[in-house]
Amino acid sequence: MITLTNVSKYYPSKLGRRYVLDDVSLEISTDKNEAILGPNGAGKSTLLRMIAGVEEPSKGSITSTAALSWSLGLSGGLQGSMSGRQNTRFVARIQGIKKNIALEEFVKDFSGINDAFELPIKSYSSGMRSRLMFALSMAFEFDFYLFDELGAVGDKNFKEKSAKALKARIATSKIILVSHSMASLKKQCDVGLLIHNKKIIKFDDVNDAIKEYERLY
Repeated sequence: MITLTNVSKYYPSKLGRRYVLDDVSLEISTDKNEAILGPNGAGKSTLLRMIAGVEEPSKGSITSTAALSWSLGLSGGLQGSMSGRQNTRFVARIQGIKKNIALEEFVKDFSGINDAFELPIKSYSSGMRSRLMFALSMAFEFDFYLFDELGAVGDKNFKEKSAKALKARIATSKIILVSHSMASLKKQCDVGLLIHNKKIIKFDDVNDAIKEYERLY
C-alpha cells in the first residue's frame, strides 16, 4: 500500500506559493495498475516523483510498504560525471546490492552502449542515456514500476527487446503510469487517479477516470 497523508506540494513564486497538491490523503493499492491523469501543469510528474521519493512533499507524508522503482522516462537522474558502470554500481548500492559484476554486465549488454559504458554519461546522446536508464530499471525487481510516459526508445531491435522485457516485468509487478495517451492508459491500467483543482480523484475503473478527464478538459 502507498499512503498519502495530508500531502501538499507547492513552489514559491512572485505571487506567493503555487500549489500543485493541497492537503491530499489517499491510499493506492499495490494490486492494480494505476493511471495518473490531469492537464498540463497539474502536477502528474511531480506526484510520481514524490511517490518515488525523489521529491519530498511540502507538507504531509508519503509512505509505502511496496518496493518502488524510480520515475522512469526519457530523462533520468543519472550523475553526468560518472560512467555508465559507476552509475549502475551506485544505483545497486542504493538498492542494497554490493558490487555485482553480473548485474553491471547485464546493464551494459541490454543497453547496447558497448564501450561507452566506461565513459562519463555527460558524453552520451539522449538516446544512449535513455537506453541506459531503461536497462537499469530492468536490472532490478520492483513491486511497482513508475513510468512518466511509457515509450520505447532506440532502434527497432532495442524497442522489441524493451517491450519483451517490460512485458515480463509487468507480469509479476504493477505500474503507475503518467501518459497523455488515453489509449495507452486504457491498455495498461486498471484504475485512475485524476488530478483536478489540486486534489486527486480516485476511480476504480480507468475508463471512468478518462471519461471525467475528457469531460473536464
